[in-house]
Amino acid sequence: MRVGAFVLAAQFPGQGQGEALHRAVRTAELGEESGLDSVWVAEHHFVPYGVCPSAVTLAGVLLGRTSHIRVGTAVSVLPNVHPVALGEQAALLHLLSGGRFSLGVGRGGPWVDLEVFGTGLSAYERHFPEALELLLRWLRERRVSASGERFRFREVAVVPRPDELIDTRADAIDTAGDRGGPEVIVACTSPKSVKLAAELGLPMLLGMHCGDDEKAEMVGLWQAHARAVGRTAPEIADAAHVSAGVAQIADCRDEATESLAKAMPGWLRQGLGAHVTVDGRPRSMRDPVEYTDLLCGLHPVGPPRLAADRLAATAERTGISRFALLVEGSGDLATTEENVRRLGTEVLPLLT
Repeated sequence: MRVGAFVLAAQFPGQGQGEALHRAVRTAELGEESGLDSVWVAEHHFVPYGVCPSAVTLAGVLLGRTSHIRVGTAVSVLPNVHPVALGEQAALLHLLSGGRFSLGVGRGGPWVDLEVFGTGLSAYERHFPEALELLLRWLRERRVSASGERFRFREVAVVPRPDELIDTRADAIDTAGDRGGPEVIVACTSPKSVKLAAELGLPMLLGMHCGDDEKAEMVGLWQAHARAVGRTAPEIADAAHVSAGVAQIADCRDEATESLAKAMPGWLRQGLGAHVTVDGRPRSMRDPVEYTDLLCGLHPVGPPRLAADRLAATAERTGISRFALLVEGSGDLATTEENVRRLGTEVLPLLT
């Protein structure tokens, strides 16, 4: 089982943005020291839900601050950027980190980001499959051209080529596979995105709002569609999906849930409430207190034995053995540091 930290660089009420970013960096450093498998960083724009606007940039910082932990984006918002530009950055991080970088991508939402970056609502509503396929071609081929609806350009050379990885350590080979480039993961929240990931043979990142039953259904749909489009049995069996969740480790469950209940609702209310749609469409928001309670009930929140049992139960029900767990839910640096240490030193040994 491979357990990693999920970092949003969340700005809690009363905190500065630099404080949130410092906590994100410390989480990665301590994650490596404590034996975690990976750290996954999110990106958001113009909202305090998360103050990292470029997951690949923060990933580069974290790769430079660490030596062996895997660093991934969860996710880079593909409709906001040109897929070739993202592919070039991913190839660079893959090569310079010795194969420790994973590129998670997603559609994002119909937010004002699309207006600010000039990509438009169609990039979110229609063109995600085209952008994703172009990104994959950039990471797999030596020369690429495009003649699609959104992207059109003459053939150019792929520089740097991600298959020229010099580092031959086992972890680089395992995740890169035969293609030799960085691992690519797709955030999936609907049957349409699940089927797209299956068609392309890409593993899924499944959100922390989903329970085990829903995640098991999505994995089942992915497997069925992958078989239908001709994916091989080994490809299907080896798909390394990732389950996002929340982790808060304490001596008892009440202490862990209280830590999250004090901090998360205010952050959720402030952060999620700041989202603005690009076209003025109405949007609904989960009740922050109810959502916090839901997350505490779904995920490893409590003493180490309970946390290990929760992770094991999710793995058994869904078949997923990789986890990206939000560890900064207390909003406090010292508490987050302790949480990461206990997750690595007290929970992980119970899973081996």
